[in-house]
Amino acid sequence: MSTILRSAQSRGHANHGWLDSFHTFSFADYHDAAHMGFGPLRVINEDRVEAGAGFGTHGHRDMEIFSYVIEGALEHKDSIGTGSVIRPGDVQVMSAGTGIRHSEFNHSKTEPVHFLQIWLLPDRENIKPRYHQKAFTDAEKRNMLRLIASKDARDGSVLINQDADIYASLLDPGVTLEAALKPGRRAWVQLVAGSAVVNGVAGKSGDGFAISGEPSVSIAAQGEQTEVLVFDLP
Repeated sequence: MSTILRSAQSRGHANHGWLDSFHTFSFADYHDAAHMGFGPLRVINEDRVEAGAGFGTHGHRDMEIFSYVIEGALEHKDSIGTGSVIRPGDVQVMSAGTGIRHSEFNHSKTEPVHFLQIWLLPDRENIKPRYHQKAFTDAEKRNMLRLIASKDARDGSVLINQDADIYASLLDPGVTLEAALKPGRRAWVQLVAGSAVVNGVAGKSGDGFAISGEPSVSIAAQGEQTEVLVFDLP
């Protein structure tokens, strides 16, 4: 039974000028054998992209790619005909499957965009590529865990090809949430903003918590509004 802190300052870091990126797990030129992922959760990159810049067209396959915008707006285009702008409150998932090509750019010519790029390994390969985007209001997430992505798209969540439930929450100061974990399940908590105590371990924005063998996840927001993502994983 454990809750292990992955501190923000211990993450991998790459600054390309137009892109400033922090890597929770090994990614690109950053390799750490102790942080290769957590179950099917393979990538959590906290990215800041300068105005007018972005990732040119590139390919993926057999990966569930999930974007969560914190500030600004992210523009997406892909080879299956999708064109969209993702803003705070929006959840975007792209199932790469047999192969998809896409680009992601800062939609603004004047302001940076700040977002999380999250990858999960799929539970089956070679599926037809698919894109889904949906908005969730702050009220839906206020002081509760709102399911935003799941294997069965229940409760209005977006569909992912993995036995994982992803929740988002906005917690007022002093609020504590607790969620049970079924036997054999694990959880990852990512602090998007603010500060909280997770299963007795204190953390701040950018920190992650690997939770294994515990019966539940407890998140106690501290002296400011706290935004979290919770991954319930096999």
